[in-house]
Amino acid sequence: MAKVWARIRETIERHGRAGLVSVVGSAGSVPRESGARIVLQPAGGFFGTIGGGRLEYEAIAAARVALKAGRGQAEFRDWPLGPNLGQCCGGMVKTLTETFDAGDLAAVRRLEEAEQAGAFATASGLGDDGRIARALLVADAADTGIGAMPFATMSFHEHFGEVTSPVLLFGAGHVGRAVVLALAPLPFTVRWIDSRPDQFPQHIPQNTVTVCTDAADRELREAPRDAMIVVMSHSHAIDFDVTVAALQQGTFDFIGLIGSETKRARFVSLARQMGVSAAQIGRLVCPIGLTEIKGKEPAVIATALAAQLLMVREQASVAHMSPATQPA
Repeated sequence: MAKVWARIRETIERHGRAGLVSVVGSAGSVPRESGARIVLQPAGGFFGTIGGGRLEYEAIAAARVALKAGRGQAEFRDWPLGPNLGQCCGGMVKTLTETFDAGDLAAVRRLEEAEQAGAFATASGLGDDGRIARALLVADAADTGIGAMPFATMSFHEHFGEVTSPVLLFGAGHVGRAVVLALAPLPFTVRWIDSRPDQFPQHIPQNTVTVCTDAADRELREAPRDAMIVVMSHSHAIDFDVTVAALQQGTFDFIGLIGSETKRARFVSLARQMGVSAAQIGRLVCPIGLTEIKGKEPAVIATALAAQLLMVREQASVAHMSPATQPA
């Protein structure tokens, strides 16, 4: 859930109180990782998930008891999934349950502001009052105010917001529209590029920005180094120019071109004639999408591509981790 503190603020303003269940630790096989959260309303509604099943049911029930009692102390709890909950995962999950009311709005709004700016982390700890205090972790440790925050018995780091991967999508045709919809709920930010202003639909997902331009080379030059490039314009000539420019730039995590093996062979031949190196050509993905999915309908192509981009994102995140932070 990307907007935790916005949900908490809205729930307090509408209903007077809000609850929060966070996964703060785990061991073994578990349904969700640390950072999974649920925001609860007093009347029964909730947002988010910590993995479903008996764990989520019991955690929500315990949080509702705390929420009904009013603004109280934070509660840490260990959940052995196998013996106690009958979940076959067999691991252990540690949750943190908190309640908030109007007295917490100032602190909640500060965290919401940080959330609106993107992913961020906090130094969090259990204060003398039994509640969780949080300070933003920033590049300059002197700005955090952590030294002024007495953590009574426990301190830990929390991460909020969503780290997204940038996608440059060239082409606003039927498949392009399907791709934008497929990526809408996923951890991507999409820059959707086409030279034809009338091709963009009226309603665009929140994670997407439309760009009407024929200056594809400038878009590539200004793109983040870890961007994923997807090419599916209305013109083979445009496809070729954008693809070659992306390959020659040589910095992107993914360069994909819609088309068949025949189209790939033709493009490779032309690229070689233009002096594109074998190493650069070797990075071209064409056809795009998971090869196990054979359908040609726009929504099917988009789904196969979305799955492929998720795989690239995960592989890139592991590759970018330092040896000290990679899991054993």
